[in-house]
Amino acid sequence: MFTLAEVASLNDIQPTYRILKPWWDVFMDYLAVVMLMVAIFAGTMQLTKDQVVCLPVLPSSVNSKAHLASGNADVTTDVPKLEVATDQDQGRWTTRTASSDEASPSMPGQPLSRASSPPTDSPVPNQETRKEIQDPTGRKTNLDFQQYVFINQMCYHLALPWYSKYFPYLALIHTIILMVSSNFWFKYPKTCSKVEHFVSILGKCFESPWTTKALSETACEDSEENKQRITGAQSLPKHVSTSSDEGSPSASTPMINKTGFKFSAEKPVIEVPSMTILDKKDGEQAKALFEKVRKFRAHVEDSDLIYKLYVVQTVIKTAKFIFILCYTANFVNAISFEHTCKPKVEHLTGYEEFECTHNMAYMLKKLLISYISIICVYGFICLYTLFWLFRIPLKEYSFEKVREESSFSDIPDVKNDFAFLLHMVDQYDQLYSKRFGVFLSEVSENKLREISLNHEWTFEKLRQHVSRNAQDKQELHLFMLSGVPDAVFDLTDLDVLKLELIPEAKIPAKISQMTNLQELHLCHCPAKVEQTAFSFLRDHLRCLHVKFTDVAEIPAWVYLLKNLRELYLVGNLNSENNKMIGLESLRELRHLKILHVKSNLTKVPSNITDVAPHLTKLVIHNDGTKLVVLNSLKKMMNVAELELQNCELERIPHAIFSLSNLQELDLKSNNIRTIEEIISFQHLKRLTCLKLWHNKIVNIPPSITHVKNLESLYFSNNKLESLPGAVFSLQKLRCLDVSYNNISVIPLEIGSLQNLQHLHLTGNKVDLLPKQLFKCVKLRTLSLGQNCITSIPEKIGQLSQLTQLELKGNCLDRLPAQLGLCRLLKKSGLVVEDHLFDTLPTEVKEALNQDTNAPFANGI
Repeated sequence: MFTLAEVASLNDIQPTYRILKPWWDVFMDYLAVVMLMVAIFAGTMQLTKDQVVCLPVLPSSVNSKAHLASGNADVTTDVPKLEVATDQDQGRWTTRTASSDEASPSMPGQPLSRASSPPTDSPVPNQETRKEIQDPTGRKTNLDFQQYVFINQMCYHLALPWYSKYFPYLALIHTIILMVSSNFWFKYPKTCSKVEHFVSILGKCFESPWTTKALSETACEDSEENKQRITGAQSLPKHVSTSSDEGSPSASTPMINKTGFKFSAEKPVIEVPSMTILDKKDGEQAKALFEKVRKFRAHVEDSDLIYKLYVVQTVIKTAKFIFILCYTANFVNAISFEHTCKPKVEHLTGYEEFECTHNMAYMLKKLLISYISIICVYGFICLYTLFWLFRIPLKEYSFEKVREESSFSDIPDVKNDFAFLLHMVDQYDQLYSKRFGVFLSEVSENKLREISLNHEWTFEKLRQHVSRNAQDKQELHLFMLSGVPDAVFDLTDLDVLKLELIPEAKIPAKISQMTNLQELHLCHCPAKVEQTAFSFLRDHLRCLHVKFTDVAEIPAWVYLLKNLRELYLVGNLNSENNKMIGLESLRELRHLKILHVKSNLTKVPSNITDVAPHLTKLVIHNDGTKLVVLNSLKKMMNVAELELQNCELERIPHAIFSLSNLQELDLKSNNIRTIEEIISFQHLKRLTCLKLWHNKIVNIPPSITHVKNLESLYFSNNKLESLPGAVFSLQKLRCLDVSYNNISVIPLEIGSLQNLQHLHLTGNKVDLLPKQLFKCVKLRTLSLGQNCITSIPEKIGQLSQLTQLELKGNCLDRLPAQLGLCRLLKKSGLVVEDHLFDTLPTEVKEALNQDTNAPFANGI
């Protein structure tokens, strides 16, 4: 037999689940425990005391004679076995001669006939014995003790109703089923995991310091309530604000100072000043809770399994109650103290009918009535539960009241299982759902991030991250933060601000303090700008970089910065999204001069050329997408610099020849093989720089001589095998870059380039340097690395203005001592192998090493 504790464990749930147990479930659990005790009590008594006692019923004729003989209607039982035993103790047989049928002592189960006579050898009974026989004190049955036991057992199974025998066990089984039904949704795997996570998250949200802080800050500001709240704060220092008068911020607006953050007066903040800023551990835990709540909501809101399972188990309990009540009511009257038994064993006992008594009948009947009463109460509660389940839409939950009582107006309404769990929690305590709503609010989450961010990124820490960029401007780069720290806007001398991967970036009005700020970078950062901040940016910002994945990430206010000079857009702007670019709004950017687009365009958007004719520089960097349509470029008459990089161009676009103001053309990283149309550049009188590097050009046509104003020519990373003499007729040429080609000979005509300052021949097959090269006395940079040069002529000393010389990767065995005549050449500008540098004379090496002390001398 199992114990009560073992059975009660079926109804046991984790203590933390109690918040999901409404009052009716708790009450039904207690009722189930009472029913369990009734069943176990009845079962225990039945196992220990349950039995029936039966006596034979005499035939009616015999009963009447016995009635006349005795003169009394009530007879008592005379146990034959006891008399036999008594007579046997006396060592003799006793023969009954009463008027009733008598059983033979030798055959106790068979009655003797009235005419039979006692055996002759039996002793004659004395007078006392005869007197006892003639004057019986009860009904004579003439049955042995074993026969009574036998009859009792048979009649227990034949005459006693089955319900009297199995009622305790049925009650126990019913109670166990009801217990299991009440808590099945806590045990079923698909719902147990959700319930477990919900209870865990809810408990952490309830106890989180951030919940208390957030609710205390956003409570309704009723005047009478505020008076009561601040009565205990009169003894506080005067610098602590305890009222919202005289234009103080609202309860949800943090007040910022250099040492920390304090909020408007609320009782928890006043009484516990240490709570004004959460410590790092509490802040990190709150952040983790926000993430858990977000993921849990996405996981639970997609189904209503918990709700359906709870409804099903409630219906099962109700049906069980109806079933128990119906069949039990029919068997209440079946439990009786008296029963008639006809075991059909007359051949063994001589009696056909027996009257039996059930000694547990009275107790079982009382217990059954109690059980039915408890079941009725249990059933009415089940009916009430069903009424509650279908009376209101439990698969929808609104935080309307919480939104009204706090500033968290963005707490979303939830549905399905999430809503049902919150309805269940409300039955326990509505404070749970109220505190839980804080973690569903993006406003609350952003406020937590803001507090944690400002606490971590102080003014001193931000100052340490400020650096100088290549333009010698003060630059601050913030990467992957939860927002923009308020202390950033105290860096009033900052020139460049870079915000990267900050999805919740907000630019407040304090940015107006940064009077030196002229350049802003927004890398995957769709920043929101306050009106005052936008007015400042519109008037002061000169350069804006925007990097995005989708065009929708570009903030709308970007196209309204009327004083913007440079705009860099990096992201997906394919032909399908061109209409979405919103570049027509560039019409407002009247001072825009430089537009840099790095994307995958198939054509130059017409709206760029239509609304921005004032552009002076246009840069289009494609990611390998072929730029097909370029006719719209003809309209950009003011463009001075044009870059079309990685656009899969095969020829120089004819639309370029119409850009009369073009000064620099860069066609880097295309598939250009021939440049025969370069003769058309003669119409571009202002073209001074031509960059055709990283293409597949095989030769330079002689017609290049017609582009007389060229000053820089870049043909590196092509397939040139020689340099035509026409190149050296460009007398204004100052920079010639033919690195990484297949050139083996430097033409003698190179000496005619008297204005040449930079010559790059790295990565070719040159083996001999002509003496005419050293007639270019204005050379400042000479790159001859990775060639086949075996010696450097001594005339290199004629290059008095040389500052950069690259010789690494050749077949040199020594360096000429005449390098010492190149007074501007220092060791930092000489790129050679270390062993070659050691071949120079000591005085030359010392002269080249003087550059190490030069910065210090200049500084002094």
